[in-house]
Amino acid sequence: MTHRSPKVLIVDDNDLMRTLLRGILRSESCQVVGEAKNGTIALDLVERTFPDVVFLDVMMPEMDGIEVLQYIQERHPRIKVIMITGNPSVENVQESIQGGAAGFIVKPFNTARVLDTLHKALQGAEKIAQ
Repeated sequence: MTHRSPKVLIVDDNDLMRTLLRGILRSESCQVVGEAKNGTIALDLVERTFPDVVFLDVMMPEMDGIEVLQYIQERHPRIKVIMITGNPSVENVQESIQGGAAGFIVKPFNTARVLDTLHKALQGAEKIAQ
């Protein structure tokens, strides 16, 4: 991992999914700087916490994950966004990758997959920073 704990924001409208993801990330010494249950709250938290990585649900009320991804990419391109979904349709995956997502995770969470995706996203960030 990087020299400092990565700051992570978790965005999912399902409380249980946020709890599970928080547990996985904290076990990996990530600093969870915030959690949001919809895109509107997520954008506010992005502006206040400046996370390194955002785990972002695709399907949410008020503002979906694709819209939030676009906002983050336009205003904070250094933030890595990992999309999460319970419905991994081809359209969702393609739209996310084209939108600049650093990775994609399907629910229910697999700890190894979550951490592998996180490490790949962070390694990509380190290569750019060098």
